Amino acid sequence: MAKQDRAVRTREQLIRSAAESFDRSGFGLSSLSDISTGAGVSSGALHFHFGSKRELGEAVEAAAAETLRAIIAPCPPSHPDPLRVLVDTSHLLAQRLTQDVVLRAAFGLGHDATWQEDAKLWLSWRSWVRATLTLAGERGDLAADVLPDAAVSAVTAAVVGSEILGRADAEWSPCRALAQFWSLMLPRLSGESGLPVPVSNSPATLRP
Repeated sequence: MAKQDRAVRTREQLIRSAAESFDRSGFGLSSLSDISTGAGVSSGALHFHFGSKRELGEAVEAAAAETLRAIIAPCPPSHPDPLRVLVDTSHLLAQRLTQDVVLRAAFGLGHDATWQEDAKLWLSWRSWVRATLTLAGERGDLAADVLPDAAVSAVTAAVVGSEILGRADAEWSPCRALAQFWSLMLPRLSGESGLPVPVSNSPATLRP
């Protein structure tokens, strides 16, 4: 059992080291030697767990996808305020992207030309945004002239953009940018001017 535990820890260390390298240098410029050094293991140990850098990238994506699934659990049809769930979840995701290097690196792979795979996590986020806005529309919470596809694009792009800008400028705060975005977008989506904008990113606010 101790040997199995040690193998699990080594694998987790390698995934985190790979994520740190992808986040810092991009997939193409990250090297297996740097990743093994960052994990504090030998190159032989790395190759025992992963046959290639692409396998490491896939493992980073898989670990991040598990985290994302917990963040974007489906909004219950009975929830009294799907738009509130949408706002709070966008803030929670932005917060986790600043804190969790594995999640951030996996999202970064989605716009990394050297990765050359589908932007799986962004596609999952967009699908969740669409489902939540659809629920809001079915409940009559969207303004009559709101085009669902346009709303999905705007909300998805807001989180994508804040994450990318946060990488380029340490002074940029994704959570602050989203608060400003929602102060403009939420009244437009709901058709209620002067609507108070929830900015909480506490998981406790996401479900009734």
